[in-house]
Amino acid sequence: MTQSTYPTESVSSVYQGSVADYWNHEANPVNLELGEVDGYFHHHYGIGDPDWSVTEGDPETAHERTTKELHRLETRQAEFLLGHLGKIDPGQRIMDAGCGRGGSSFMAHERFGCTVDGISISRKQVDFANEQARQREVTGKVTFHQTNMLDTGFETGSMQAIWNNESTMYTNLHDLFAEHARLLSRGGRYVTITGCYNDVYGLPSRAVSTINAHYICDIHPRSGYFRAMAANRLVPCAVVDLTNATLPYWRLRAKSPLATGIEEAFIEAYTSGSFQYLLIAADRV
Repeated sequence: MTQSTYPTESVSSVYQGSVADYWNHEANPVNLELGEVDGYFHHHYGIGDPDWSVTEGDPETAHERTTKELHRLETRQAEFLLGHLGKIDPGQRIMDAGCGRGGSSFMAHERFGCTVDGISISRKQVDFANEQARQREVTGKVTFHQTNMLDTGFETGSMQAIWNNESTMYTNLHDLFAEHARLLSRGGRYVTITGCYNDVYGLPSRAVSTINAHYICDIHPRSGYFRAMAANRLVPCAVVDLTNATLPYWRLRAKSPLATGIEEAFIEAYTSGSFQYLLIAADRV
């Protein structure tokens, strides 16, 4: 087995080490090529109705057209999440937990004018994102840290808002929300967009298990989010079911040259009802 060449000071378990190693070596075109469209590199999926005409016309430009459309849908998802963070003043500080290569962090700074801290367990992602900050000339306003989202080391009550965009499935929810509740100021806002399995169906379906194996993650039951929030002074103020809004994205991606092979598992899981795509916003009380 090839050993990682990246530092692992933020890793506190064998599982976290495997996750860090996965993202330190990840170079998937579905992430990199989409980010190259406009410089916002996302590590999440999309919502909204695609322009299906991108799959038609000149075959030589189909790849470029489809890439731009997938990226548009992913950016729309990030905008939807940021729109639920509430009122953020320029002098306040917010945190992108599981920031990937930093796309949503830059969008948040541009939207609110505030200081943004992005955190990732992957040194490769953090280095990439900090270089993006340097190129954008926002170093010091948008900063990325290799640290563990369960134990960030940041000051208690220092954040007005925190979000996870498809990164909660790499953690224990009670530990995660305990740290978020510590970091958030009273009245601060937490938002997540996540895939979760439907408790009505019992244990995870075969399609959900396939997704878990593909991404080395542990998708949580829907009820687990609300139990862990209630235990950690996070009171939901908005819950939006985005399942139908994300399905078209997956159907377009399945037809694109950027398909990775996991698309059919997502489509099966969502259409069967065993898997849901939710936005949950909660206030720290």
